[in-house]
Amino acid sequence: MAAESDADIDDFPAEEPDSGTGADGVVEVVEAAEEEFLDDITQLYLNEIGASPLLTAAEEVDLARRVLKGDFAARQRMIESNLRLVVSIAKHYVNRGVPLDDLIEEGNLGLIHALEKFDPERGFRFSTYATWWIRQNIERSVMNQARTIRLPVHVVKELNLILRTLRQLETGAGRPGAGSAEEVAQLIGKPVAEVRAILLASERTASLDAPLDIDPDLTVADAIAAETEGEPDSQAVSKEIELHVAEWVGQLSERQRQVIERRYGLNGFDACTLEELASDLGLTRERVRQIQLDALKNLRKRLSRDRIAKNDVL
Repeated sequence: MAAESDADIDDFPAEEPDSGTGADGVVEVVEAAEEEFLDDITQLYLNEIGASPLLTAAEEVDLARRVLKGDFAARQRMIESNLRLVVSIAKHYVNRGVPLDDLIEEGNLGLIHALEKFDPERGFRFSTYATWWIRQNIERSVMNQARTIRLPVHVVKELNLILRTLRQLETGAGRPGAGSAEEVAQLIGKPVAEVRAILLASERTASLDAPLDIDPDLTVADAIAAETEGEPDSQAVSKEIELHVAEWVGQLSERQRQVIERRYGLNGFDACTLEELASDLGLTRERVRQIQLDALKNLRKRLSRDRIAKNDVL
């Protein structure tokens, strides 16, 4: 696969830090705020599904037989009792470009598909059967993300909606490849031509990963990146984010500002670890971490209020 944008940036000479917030520090601090928010949401979800008891083999067979007869309550019980399996599998795919909550959502679709195809009379546990379908859905999501990494953010969002709708149509029909552009367009309220154009853009993006004949270690995207500067729109959004972060830092308490500036290398400081900060400030590592989290929660609220997401600056 082609090298991502961070590798391309490394090809340029490093600039001396100035008195501003700094683009790298801005991205890191916004990313940290977003991750902290998502961690809270994910933990809340894990707490909720943890309340669903696991099923015995006998209970599983009984519920699965009732599912085949159209019992909705049995279907819900089977799904809820296996959501922890989805999370367990999804965790193996983190750091591959897809957030954990999205991986869990894709895995849940695989779980539902598995339940619709499960035959309790064959003698094996549902979790054994469902694992394959959960992994297939998650891996397909990861591959789609790898293909679409170079598309504009707004196109990626539309594409994800289209792909999710296609998978739901496949699940409903019980076979791969079910669902047409027309059906998707009707379900999501988009023109058919727009749905087809977005799918085509995704296919064209995949071709950027093709190796160059003159050097198999390089790709078409590598050659393009070497001759292309950042898009003006992206630069403008980054400046807007920098302004928000600068204003946010100015509103922090003195202790919070010290932690954030030195933790993320803002305003000319070098980025340092929690241990280094704790030693310099005479605090425990856990206390420094809590100060950091409190400040990041404030930033997350500010960005949400102004409808700015982490993906807008990456």
